[in-house]
Amino acid sequence: MSNQYVEQGLRSPVNLTWEVTLACNLRCTHCLSSSAEAVPDELTTAEALDLVEQIHAARVFQINFGGGEPFMRPDFLQIIDACHARRIMTCISTNGTLLDAALVERLAQSRLVAIQVSLDGASQKTCEAIRGPGTYAAAIGALKLLAKTRIPSSINTVLTRQNAAEIPALHALAKELGVALRVSRFRPSGRGAANWEALRPTPSQLLEFSDWLSNSGEVRTGDSFFSLTSQERQGLGLNLCGAAKLTGCVSPTGKVYPCAFLQTARFEAGDLRRQSFQQIWDNSEIYASFRNLRIHSCEECKRFEQCHGGCPAVAWHLKNDLNGGDPECLERCVTSIADEKKTAAA
Repeated sequence: MSNQYVEQGLRSPVNLTWEVTLACNLRCTHCLSSSAEAVPDELTTAEALDLVEQIHAARVFQINFGGGEPFMRPDFLQIIDACHARRIMTCISTNGTLLDAALVERLAQSRLVAIQVSLDGASQKTCEAIRGPGTYAAAIGALKLLAKTRIPSSINTVLTRQNAAEIPALHALAKELGVALRVSRFRPSGRGAANWEALRPTPSQLLEFSDWLSNSGEVRTGDSFFSLTSQERQGLGLNLCGAAKLTGCVSPTGKVYPCAFLQTARFEAGDLRRQSFQQIWDNSEIYASFRNLRIHSCEECKRFEQCHGGCPAVAWHLKNDLNGGDPECLERCVTSIADEKKTAAA
């Protein structure tokens, strides 16, 4: 089946998420990977550079670098340089604390880099409750440095219960700084799983965000919120999960997964120390299962053509069922709020 997919579909992902290290100087409460210290068996410099060659041979258009904090990896700039030498676009997700004028100037020498800086609140109090003391000022400082360059830059914020009301203010802050705004979805993986109930947005907040987003076409979400996408935003991005179809994920140790939120043994698609990247993409049974995934439980929903069942990662983490449908889709939010009102009125 995977070979049939290769013949009829993409021979490689459009973009690839590469978590280059688990090392991080922060301990954010919503972290998808529980980043802390680098693990002993992370890819060596030679292995990382070989992977760049493999990605280039596969004709992957863009690598999205994350972690951990990518700039904590001593050879990260060497990896970035290798990508740019092969004309691979790079997008770096960073907490901004390690960006200084010299580093920003060095990165700005290439037209093949974009940077998003994490900022989880329009106010210092909200942001630092999630990311820790000093992170607000550090992120703002990094964004100001980036705004002075030609590097495409953005604020990246994860929508949580605590910052949901501040999203419009974050949008205004991004405009003031001269950068874009990207809002990502909070998913219950890594450290975020332990803090899920405290941080997850309420159904009312998700609906309010969906309404606001419908009038904010320039705000980016990637495929994070296709389950909440309104008709007004159709055509701006994916309306189905791209895992193993358009994208994949490489862990710091060279394990390959469908997406960054499913980095568990259950979803290991391959090991780059045993197989090539192309072999994994073409022949992985895990990837084949995602390419054939159909959320039949959602097919009768009037919004099925808009979200195709939502995010399988959320369904897996919350229901232990990839086929169960996204528990936070727009229709389920509406139903949940209606049920709450009935209960309150009873």
